[in-house]
Amino acid sequence: MSASAIVMGGFYVAAGVNHFLKPTLYVRMMPAWLPAHRALVLISGVAEVVLGLGVWFPLTRVWACWGVIALLIAVFPANLTMFQDPDQWPGIPRWALALRLPLQGVLIAWAWWVAVSPT
Repeated sequence: MSASAIVMGGFYVAAGVNHFLKPTLYVRMMPAWLPAHRALVLISGVAEVVLGLGVWFPLTRVWACWGVIALLIAVFPANLTMFQDPDQWPGIPRWALALRLPLQGVLIAWAWWVAVSPT
């Protein structure tokens, strides 16, 4: 397994666990038009943990990486909501909120690269 897959998997496992440690933080990011904010936060946390673990195993790596890509697309509206409502995030500079938007593309590219890289 590549170092990139190890780091990527660990990143998503840690991020997913954080959904359970600090759910209120993630609920605040949710767009108002989505229902059941807390449930969606917990579901996305489970998805991140499962996908992160899946990245670590050759038999599930490709599927897990495609799952990560789908998840990143699905959570993009939360990043957009943060950018559109910076007053909710006084401790985060506006430039950092803006940087989160293209960062999703970088994370998608990373997942794709891990998916297509030889084991």
